Amino acid sequence: MTMPEQTDQVWHAFLPDARPNQLYGYRIHGPYEPAQGHRFNPNKIVLDPYAMSTARTVHGGDEMFGYRVGDEAEDLSFDDRDNAGTAPLAAVVDRAFTWGDDKPLRTPWHNTVIYELHVKGFSKLLPHLPEKLRGTYEALTTELAILHLKGLGVTAVELMPVHYHGYERSLEERGLTNYWGYNSLGYFAPERSLAASKTPAGSVREFKRMVRALHAAGLEVILDVVYNHTAEGNQLGPTLSLKGIDNASYYRLVADNPRFYMDFTGCGNTLNMRSPQVLQLIMDSLRYWVLEMHVDGFRFDLASALARELYEVDRLGAFFDIVHQDPVLSQVKLIAEPWDLGEGGYQVGNFPVLWTEWNGKYRDTVRRFWRGDGGTVSELATRLAGSNDLYANGGRQPYASINFITAHDGFTLNDLVSFNEKHNEGNLEENRDGENNNLSWNGGAEGPTDDPGIIALRERQKRNFLATLLLSQGVPMISHGDEIGRTQRGNNNAYCQDNELTWIDWDLTDDQRALLDFARRVIHLRLSQPVLRRRRYFQGRSIRGGPGHVVKDVAWLAPDGHEMNDDAWNADFVKSLGMLLAGNAIEEVDERGETITGDTLLVLLNAHDEHVPFTLPGLDDELHQWTRVIDTNDARAPEQPLKGGASYPLQGRSLAIFKMALRERRRPVDAADHQDAAGRSEPVPAGPAA
Repeated sequence: MTMPEQTDQVWHAFLPDARPNQLYGYRIHGPYEPAQGHRFNPNKIVLDPYAMSTARTVHGGDEMFGYRVGDEAEDLSFDDRDNAGTAPLAAVVDRAFTWGDDKPLRTPWHNTVIYELHVKGFSKLLPHLPEKLRGTYEALTTELAILHLKGLGVTAVELMPVHYHGYERSLEERGLTNYWGYNSLGYFAPERSLAASKTPAGSVREFKRMVRALHAAGLEVILDVVYNHTAEGNQLGPTLSLKGIDNASYYRLVADNPRFYMDFTGCGNTLNMRSPQVLQLIMDSLRYWVLEMHVDGFRFDLASALARELYEVDRLGAFFDIVHQDPVLSQVKLIAEPWDLGEGGYQVGNFPVLWTEWNGKYRDTVRRFWRGDGGTVSELATRLAGSNDLYANGGRQPYASINFITAHDGFTLNDLVSFNEKHNEGNLEENRDGENNNLSWNGGAEGPTDDPGIIALRERQKRNFLATLLLSQGVPMISHGDEIGRTQRGNNNAYCQDNELTWIDWDLTDDQRALLDFARRVIHLRLSQPVLRRRRYFQGRSIRGGPGHVVKDVAWLAPDGHEMNDDAWNADFVKSLGMLLAGNAIEEVDERGETITGDTLLVLLNAHDEHVPFTLPGLDDELHQWTRVIDTNDARAPEQPLKGGASYPLQGRSLAIFKMALRERRRPVDAADHQDAAGRSEPVPAGPAA
């Protein structure tokens, strides 16, 4: 049928007889003038951008292109073949669903621990599941999946793209596929390949059941979304949806040659954030996933591209203004990947309030430190304390920093400590793809080894990274499988590998089980200690810690137990550091308005190869009794009591955590508390809170 009506430049029609599972697509008539940016071709059925379900997985036949593939000046030619037999088709869905008492969990940012996972990669090899459920939304509703997530202690799952996505012809020609899904085509429809049901509407129901089950287990659901580009690529890409509907409105075209696309994403095109229709599409999609699908937030891939109203990145762009005033979206979790591939695209620390960011500087600093690079302790302290250099001036708090060591993009944690170089030969690009500067260290051998010394070092390094991540101020994010030492055999760009290389192998070795137990312990420690989850930055202010004893809310210690001085901060040879967190320096209240108290913690980090004797701060008395709770040199070591002033032999490439229980509630100290009878200020001694 022909759409007879147009309102505000949008064509529309009403189909009273359309029922759930009815399939449909659009043929759009208009000029085919690529040199002017117009690529209408009514021979190509295109997908409704607002489709809530889809009926086909689209592949790369020649008939999917608006031009004659292989012709000279290809994209200027016109292809009149009908693609009805293979085109992406939308499906009408029944939106009714019984949510019961499901509601947003609204876990506070400072209490959040994120677990990034790929639906298929996490669940494809889960044991004891029917084959039909493996690799699907339904798999995440099963007891085994939820027990692992809850047992680990995470509070939110961040799902890698679940929007309906397109293919990449070049990958298909190599026998590969876009496994990660960062190639969106439908911004309202769940990816159908992740559904156990093969009916068009089945993916919608299954996704809702998954969210309902995860919420019931106390787990938030965050979606990794790709609104910066689509699967239609550049001028040589297929005509699947927006390109055939209104190419010049939806995409950023080169101003003086609109045949070509501006590409800030590395994927061929960039959505046009200056277009009201594009902004409306994105906002309608985001609201749909919150209101209809009950998700709790979003991580925006290459978010800097969303701020490019002109050429430069504008953090006060229209997109951010709209999100901030939106009564729905301003209330959910918003995470930016604060970079794109264009000039000036690296924008870590420059996003506005309400937004958190993947902190790439945190990742790089922690990797450098544990690799053993000199000259890193000063920046490491800043990252451990919440990266106030990046976020405080913009009015944001420590939870603006999403801290991570690894993510889907790059080495897994196991590979970070096992490979010096990437090994992406399986991607069939002659190992040219993927990041070259990984800040990794293999410990003495490239890849798998039987050397027991290297194996022990690598296991210790994994524990060091996990402990550092979970002891840092900000919001920790763990990449799926890192808690059990998942490997991709050195491939740091496994986006096209839908096979055992990227699926989690749940048949665990003894070392993997030990790493899982360690990860659980450290996450539990984080969630049980308010001083590790501060809502505000450290102020360096003084806190009364016991009779005649005053400490800072955070103090940075040298191995001799005294505070670091300028020489130590600036010396390249210094690779060890102590962090003393005063437990009574917290500004936390519970739901009854009562102050929450916690332990004073001491964290010692040593990236030297040899052991370093650390003097525990405090006096040699019962008031300053420390308990070692974790030492990464021996993950199974029991708790050990030690007195203040004792020397602790922190082994090379190790981290240790000590706690001191508070004896009584303390109050912040006034300046008057530090004045002698003559009114002179007394020096504030270093030492722990009692």
